[in-house]
Amino acid sequence: MASEVLCTRWTMVLMRELIAGSTRFNDLRRGVPKMSPTLLSQRLKDLELAGIIERIPLRSEKGVFEYQLTDAGRDLRPVVEAMGFWGQKWVQSTSSLKNLDPSLLMWDMRRNLNPAPLPNNRTVVQFLYTDLPKSKSHWWLVIEPLGEVDLCWSDPGFEIDLYVVTDLRTMTAIWMGLTTVRAEKDKIQMTGAPRIAKSMQVWLGLSPFAVENKRVS
Repeated sequence: MASEVLCTRWTMVLMRELIAGSTRFNDLRRGVPKMSPTLLSQRLKDLELAGIIERIPLRSEKGVFEYQLTDAGRDLRPVVEAMGFWGQKWVQSTSSLKNLDPSLLMWDMRRNLNPAPLPNNRTVVQFLYTDLPKSKSHWWLVIEPLGEVDLCWSDPGFEIDLYVVTDLRTMTAIWMGLTTVRAEKDKIQMTGAPRIAKSMQVWLGLSPFAVENKRVS
C-alpha cells in the first residue's frame, strides 16, 4: 500500500520539493520542472487523499492555497533523504551530468545559498552558461541583506556585483560536490567584487546530498 502511494511517477521527486520547503503550486513547478502542471495537480490531490499533505487557503490571497506536510508527510523526510544520499553515492555521476536542467540547478542553488560571507547589502550575481541557448543561458541571484534570495531569469535591473561565466556541466558538478570552484578555475570566469568571487565556494553551498556523499565515500 505504501508503494501504491509513493512509487507513482514523480511522486518522490515532488516529496523532495515539499520537504525542502516549497508550499505553493508555482514554486513546486519550478522545483520539478519536467512535471506537467496537470500531473502535478493530480499528484498533489493523491498526496492529500493519502493524508500526506493538506491544502490550506491563504487568508491574504483569495483563491490561493499552500500545501503543507502533515505528520505523515514529515515522517517521510528520512525516506526521501536516504534515496537522495543513495543516488548521489551510487548512481553514475556521468549519467546525471548528461541530463541537466538549468532551472532546477538554479532553483536548488537559490534555496541552499549561504548569505553569511556576503556583504551586508543587496548582492546580485549573474550566471551566464556559455553552452546554452540565449533563452536559458542568463540567470540572476538577488540576495537581500536579511538573507532572502530571489532567482530571476530576466534582468532584475540591479547593479551586478559578480558575473560568473561557465558551462552548465561544470556548475552542476560543483553543486553535486563532485569537484570544487578552485579545481575548476580554468572553466569559470568571474568578474566583479574580489571578496564575493573568492568566497564563492562558501556562499554557493552544495546539494544537501553532496555533503553525505563526501562523508561516506
